[in-house]
Amino acid sequence: MSAILPAVEQRIGTSSQPLDAGVNPAHIPGLTGPEKAAEPEPEDAAPVEEEATEEASDAVEPEAEEPEEPEAADGPVFEAADRRARIVADARGVRLSLDDESCEFRWDEIGAIETESPRFGKRFTVTVHTPDRRWYPIEIEAQSKSQHKEWDEQLDAVLDAYFETDGDDNAA
Repeated sequence: MSAILPAVEQRIGTSSQPLDAGVNPAHIPGLTGPEKAAEPEPEDAAPVEEEATEEASDAVEPEAEEPEEPEAADGPVFEAADRRARIVADARGVRLSLDDESCEFRWDEIGAIETESPRFGKRFTVTVHTPDRRWYPIEIEAQSKSQHKEWDEQLDAVLDAYFETDGDDNAA
């Protein structure tokens, strides 16, 4: 005895919409990519070259790049890096870098900062939490496990100096 089954409708493709924030870095606040210079048009190359030469001579001056350093030197600074990742926390905020991607958070954009040191291994994890319930972890490989305690103390000093907790001490 054979039974005839009714035809089942199937849609070609997917019915769900893609989650851009999960795959597109442009939807994550604070994340910046490598900057690319625009190429001049061939017919406008001569006037643009003259302007570029003038701009390049202005940009070579060291005073144009250094105004941020005195501000960061006024208080404690935490910096940890390995061959791929880097974290810097100072008066301006927290900057995370992994390979050629980076993001920057001002202190008013940070809800909490969490550190984690595994029982075994040399990876030190710092997670920046934002008030809108997003988190940005970064792992730094230490030279030795004992360096984790030193980094924790340095980061605590920076948080004590710059991070305002609104009355609770759950920031670090």
